[in-house]
Amino acid sequence: MAMITGNSEHLIRSEVWSSQLKEVLEDELQAQQYVNWMSEFPDGTTFTIPSIGQAQVDDYVEDTAVKYRALDTGEFQFTIDQYKSSGHYITNKNKQDSFYMNQLVSAFVPKQARAILESVETKILALESEQTSANLNNINGAPHRFVASGTNEVFAAADFAKARYSLKKANVPDTDLIAIVDPSVEYTINTLANIVSVSNNPRWEGIVSSGIATGMKFISNVYGFDVYTSNYLADANETVDSVTTAAGKANMFFSASPDVLPFVGAWRQMPQVDSEYNKDFQREEYVTTARYGVKLYRPENLVCVLSDTDQV
Repeated sequence: MAMITGNSEHLIRSEVWSSQLKEVLEDELQAQQYVNWMSEFPDGTTFTIPSIGQAQVDDYVEDTAVKYRALDTGEFQFTIDQYKSSGHYITNKNKQDSFYMNQLVSAFVPKQARAILESVETKILALESEQTSANLNNINGAPHRFVASGTNEVFAAADFAKARYSLKKANVPDTDLIAIVDPSVEYTINTLANIVSVSNNPRWEGIVSSGIATGMKFISNVYGFDVYTSNYLADANETVDSVTTAAGKANMFFSASPDVLPFVGAWRQMPQVDSEYNKDFQREEYVTTARYGVKLYRPENLVCVLSDTDQV
């Protein structure tokens, strides 16, 4: 029997599709753990926290009246001003025709919640903007917002020490110190000449061979700070003390001691999924919604170091 070979190319698939879906890589979300989430907020949209200031001391003169002052009190307010949603739909036709439909349905609902949590992360880290170049939040002579001191406004090791100094001058506890920095800072620290060339230095031991970070955390505590990298830090292109950042990020330094967390917030509604069938459009609809509010609570417990990221 003769073999038919003339049309064998019709039996070869020109394109082969995988049975797996490619997912976008995601990094760690960190900022929410540094928010004092208020639980005593059953209703309403504005939360008020009373505050008390410092007492003053006067010289006393014998047989004269003591000087009395009213209590130095105030109040701090924040509001539930964020209402977020992430919605998708799947038509009946797509459900019937798509090979990947089961995988899609099981994957995109968690991705909706992830997208909302990413927006929360961005919102928290953007609270650095409550400091400005016009108000550097100087406390006892130490600025809480400054440009990195390295060449071309990149990070220098001394900037970690200056951030710690600024926190100390503001009486921030010297415990649970946290730094959240852009990945470009990790690159800069990895390639500092005075680190690459050192030998027998316990502070930087092993960094040359393995790098300064594993995952999103520095393997070495730097001047008392546990250091984490983040891709969600806010842009900061501004001029501070005649030094300008052109591709800047606001790297954040603070104490994560539970009593002095820098941020405060409240969830009116944690991410919640709703779904229904829309007969008019012949489709399944899924939506995740959330309501919350966050605000900078302790400006004395936040130092922002602005560094350029375009020198990598």
